[in-house]
Amino acid sequence: MTGTAVSYATWHTDPQKEAAMGPSHAPLWRHFIETLPERDLATRAVLDFGCNRGGFLRLLHTLRPFRRAVGIDIASDSIAAATAAKGDLPVQFEVATDLAPWADSFDIAFSYEVIYLLPDLAGHARGMFDALRDGGVYYAVTGCHTENPLWPRWREVIGGASNAPVQDHAPQDFIDAFAAAGFAVSVKRFGYDGFIPATKDRSYYPSIIDAITYASDHKLLFRLEKRG
Repeated sequence: MTGTAVSYATWHTDPQKEAAMGPSHAPLWRHFIETLPERDLATRAVLDFGCNRGGFLRLLHTLRPFRRAVGIDIASDSIAAATAAKGDLPVQFEVATDLAPWADSFDIAFSYEVIYLLPDLAGHARGMFDALRDGGVYYAVTGCHTENPLWPRWREVIGGASNAPVQDHAPQDFIDAFAAAGFAVSVKRFGYDGFIPATKDRSYYPSIIDAITYASDHKLLFRLEKRG
């Protein structure tokens, strides 16, 4: 392990559901990648914070090949699965949360539905700022925040499924933490407008309209730029 005080075998308490998250997230990851203004990553060093089983980095390399990447996650079995699946991709996977070993290492970083779980947003923001090179950008996606109208329901559902304690963060908490670390902070709706499975899990979405509006409106995409 690298710089990790606590780790879990899997984030999800059910390892089978952990494995199922990648396929269910893939259309949303694709939208995320297609949203990026950075079209050419051929010379870029990439970080995926909270990489789980490595699916996002594999898709990213397919759509926008990068020079090299590091994926880190708190879940040891998921990192083992990511390493086994990477093939000949220029990717290193590590069980870690502390970014100190990678100071000034990355041009672009990503996290997808991870920052809402962090108890120390300020520490994460400072670590990410130091891990990026001047001009580097961190893209962080989350819809798990207190201004999501589904959050009171989700806090219970996610809390019962996660090995990691769930936090209560408002969008302004993310903004304040990253701004204090030195980032230029901007944000937009995630804006996913693809098809939503009509059988979407009703434990999360009381109605299909909830599922549609969550992915388009309440899910947020933060752009955090390290300016010299």
